[in-house]
Amino acid sequence: MDVDVRDNLRRFVLDRLAEDERRLAEGGSTVLDEAEGRGRLRIVRADEGGGLLLLPGPFEDDHAPVPFAEKAALLRDELEAGADDATLRLLATAYDSHHAWQEEWRPQLG
Repeated sequence: MDVDVRDNLRRFVLDRLAEDERRLAEGGSTVLDEAEGRGRLRIVRADEGGGLLLLPGPFEDDHAPVPFAEKAALLRDELEAGADDATLRLLATAYDSHHAWQEEWRPQLG
């Protein structure tokens, strides 16, 4: 993925995580949790318990949901540390209906 596209997409996802945190603080639901509920992606604890796994598709087992605050903190750290393209692409799919989404990003997610 082109460096500028990656940087713009990373900023977009970080901004959406911040919006989700505000929504949650105001008693609303988060777009990320809704995307998980629709089966677009899933975030589960790593078997070793030391982190999270971001996976495509719906839940296929009985993993307990990871609380949003924990997910957001770990995902933000990963994004700020330079998450790989696959992680960035998968996270971005949760927010592709947001008004700030740029359609030119879509081919980058393919």
